[in-house]
Amino acid sequence: MPVLNRVFTCTRAIRSTGSSGVAKCSVSPVIRNDHARPCEPVVSAGGKLISQSRAMTTSADSLVAFGQQHVTRGLGRLTEAVMTKGEGSYVTFEDGRRMLDFSCGIGVTNLGHCHPKVSKAAADQCVNIVHAQCSISFHGPYLRLIEKLLPIMPDPSLDSFFFWNSGSEAIEASLKMARQVTGRQNIIAMQGGYHGRTFGAMAVTKSKTVYSEGFFPLMPGAFAIPFPYWHQLGLSINTSEEELVRLSLYQLDLVLKQQTAPRDTAAIIVEPVLGEGGYVPAPASFLKGLRAVCDKHGILLIVDEVQSGFGRTGKYFNVEYSGVRPDILIIAKGLANGFPLSGVVSRKELTDKLVPGSMGGTYAGNAVSCAAAVAVANAFREEKVLDNVSARSSELLTSLKSLRNDPEVGSMVVDIRGQGLMVAVEFASPSYSPTDPALVPSAPKNLASRVAKRCMEKGLLILTTSLYEVIRFIPPLNISQGDLQKGCQIFAESVKEVVREG
Repeated sequence: MPVLNRVFTCTRAIRSTGSSGVAKCSVSPVIRNDHARPCEPVVSAGGKLISQSRAMTTSADSLVAFGQQHVTRGLGRLTEAVMTKGEGSYVTFEDGRRMLDFSCGIGVTNLGHCHPKVSKAAADQCVNIVHAQCSISFHGPYLRLIEKLLPIMPDPSLDSFFFWNSGSEAIEASLKMARQVTGRQNIIAMQGGYHGRTFGAMAVTKSKTVYSEGFFPLMPGAFAIPFPYWHQLGLSINTSEEELVRLSLYQLDLVLKQQTAPRDTAAIIVEPVLGEGGYVPAPASFLKGLRAVCDKHGILLIVDEVQSGFGRTGKYFNVEYSGVRPDILIIAKGLANGFPLSGVVSRKELTDKLVPGSMGGTYAGNAVSCAAAVAVANAFREEKVLDNVSARSSELLTSLKSLRNDPEVGSMVVDIRGQGLMVAVEFASPSYSPTDPALVPSAPKNLASRVAKRCMEKGLLILTTSLYEVIRFIPPLNISQGDLQKGCQIFAESVKEVVREG
């Protein structure tokens, strides 16, 4: 890696001096310090001084090239660009593009980018204490956050909290907890479910092989059943919810009889809305069926609300729609609006069985992240965020349904589904398995990724998800009516253009 050298930036041009002492112009790549004042040091790669204006015009391409050279290839990216600023529903890139963001950092910035109350709370905490390690003492933001979360838990039994950094880490903690509390080993997950890329989480992730390919053997004792999603069961999209649930619960019964006996099964883990599996809400009857099986056999029910929690689907937690009580609730993403924080919530009678020291982590429950999360909780209440989700969700679904009714492109729209502002559009595909009922040989290839790319060209960040041709809508929960309408218009235009191209 090249040595990064300090240079001075002024409003006038600056030239570098070669070994001969003669001044000469330089076009070296630069890594700018956007917070520097004129004539203060900034950072440049290559060891040569250049003009500030030239640095600004060349820095975008050079930064991207630098990243492509030195950032691990295992990280995928939606765009080869450098994001420099986020404000509300918009993000700005180094090359000057300003884009409407319907990705929210994959469902993280639920209150929009750099919400002023959240940013201020974090900044204020930074001048008090940044790192108050959880294995050394309590700290104020950690306890205040618990105080804020207790009243909004989906069940009053959920009264014991452990905060960590990422969703995947929280999943790991929940698996450890389930094994230690029950004295059992095995975990039953859902086909199409996503829980993370660390080893335990990867073992119960069944949405795509890309997350685990080449990393076997994974954590042992992981089994799976079909989620009640017509694709997973190889059935028509018109199959009744009752039939989908019946078949999935029948498969659960078989797994408990054929693969992992109840006395060996510690937990069942489920997303109440499949995330990376295609934004598929679980029917309430399915979650109630899982709860009944868990109660019958002393199995713990782990509900993963990493992506669906904190108002994303119109309630604080999606499991509230079913009234089902989790034994362990996993939270992250929208919890701190971009600051790294996750949580494992259970009931005290279970967590009291844990051995002190079996949970922990150097940065677990960081004070700055917890302070930000307290501000998030306050903003939800003060700004009536859930009311906005309800209003904008209705408008989003109406817009998407009008697209499905459009004679030009409607036949390419297979499904529109979701709750709140966690919504998906699934397109037809000529590339599905020959046994998949959604196979449409005449459909354009790769519709979802092509539409997402076209949306980006028009100024809208939006993501695909799952093995299927699915685009997901994850706009900020406080998005304005105008910005939502703008995004929907870009999406509709993009779909029509791509379908015409064939």
